[in-house]
Amino acid sequence: MSKDGTVINNQALNKAIKTEAHSKKNDIQIEYLAVSNTDCPHYRPIMFLNCGRSLPLLRHTDVPPRVTENFILSGYRFPNYSLQDCLLSAFRPTNETGNFWTHFLPVFIFAYYFVEVFGWEGAPHGDDPFFYPLWNYFIGVFCLLMASSMAHLLNSMSLVVREVCFFVDYGTISAYTVGSSLAYFYYIHPQAGIREAGTGGFNGSQVGADTGPRPLSYAVPEFSTFFETFYIPSSCVVAIICVLSCCNTRQRWRQYRYVIRTLVFLLPFLISSTPVFYRLLTRSPYPAASSSFVASTSMPSFFYRHCFWLVVSAVFNISKFPERLAPGRFDIWGHSHQWFHCCTFLSILDELHMIKAELKAILLQPSLLLPAETLPRLPGPTIASTYGVMLLLQTTIASIIVWFSWCANSIYGPQRDQLAKEHLKKHLKCH
Repeated sequence: MSKDGTVINNQALNKAIKTEAHSKKNDIQIEYLAVSNTDCPHYRPIMFLNCGRSLPLLRHTDVPPRVTENFILSGYRFPNYSLQDCLLSAFRPTNETGNFWTHFLPVFIFAYYFVEVFGWEGAPHGDDPFFYPLWNYFIGVFCLLMASSMAHLLNSMSLVVREVCFFVDYGTISAYTVGSSLAYFYYIHPQAGIREAGTGGFNGSQVGADTGPRPLSYAVPEFSTFFETFYIPSSCVVAIICVLSCCNTRQRWRQYRYVIRTLVFLLPFLISSTPVFYRLLTRSPYPAASSSFVASTSMPSFFYRHCFWLVVSAVFNISKFPERLAPGRFDIWGHSHQWFHCCTFLSILDELHMIKAELKAILLQPSLLLPAETLPRLPGPTIASTYGVMLLLQTTIASIIVWFSWCANSIYGPQRDQLAKEHLKKHLKCH
């Protein structure tokens, strides 16, 4: 009852309070909009997040077919988000939220295990040429994880941006394979850290007879030409082929795109892992009684685990399990691409442990390090042979991405305004 004796309707008062609160731009609240099936048959209740304006999460029937994924029915963002909207969507339950976090959080986990190397006893300073290949490996992994997470977060800005995001994603995967190859070449190469026999200069008083350097005869001569001349160039060429193939699957061979993208990265794995395969099939370069031999014995187990997680990730990526069994049930959490991300990171983590095992083995065997004053059979890492290779590769990949991005803009650019108008008309009709 008011002072003048009139009765205030509680429902009207509550409605007025809600309307006033809703008008405040800084208030973030969740609403549910129920749309009549007779007025707009394709829509179901849609969740809005008010951050200055409503941002609906849509079903697969409400977004362009280009945006949809197999067996994922809901949780889509319409491709007209601003940069701020995309960033805020990382904290919303969309069908891309898990894809973002499963590659963004691993960046910090990887960095934690990576920096352990520089705290080892006897390890050179972080800027020593000995660590050039390791830093290139870090760059490859960091770019892969960041590009993947950002691609899933920012791809709803437009159809063109979506294409560019995943072009960059494919490019960083290829660059990562070359970063791995550089680390394998200098740390797991059949002659990694071993000087040319007969160059002299070893001090017998520093190293016992049982810990002296092995002669180079342990390396199969037939493989020497490939390892020393063609290994890194072939890794780069294969990486470029992979980028071209994966970018093409966004326009061609759409029906088999996941199979092609998975199989196309099998080739760089086989090429880059050649030194590891060789080491597994031959005897260790380290004397059996040395601490280096003990440190190196864990390398095979890490490599087998690395391969296992790659196989499991490939199965998830191709099979689309578990959402294939229950379409719509795993739209937000637990769908195959999230498991694919988890497995790929676990494979990278085991690869890092494998490389660290070989690094420790070399550092524990000072006689196997390459002295600067001698002429080794395998030249030590230089800026040109590590950072220079990665820079040249990244420049080539960037050129490929620019070309495909220009093609994507010519296809989807003209559709951008028309798509926005149709989306606006559809919502106005429903209201």
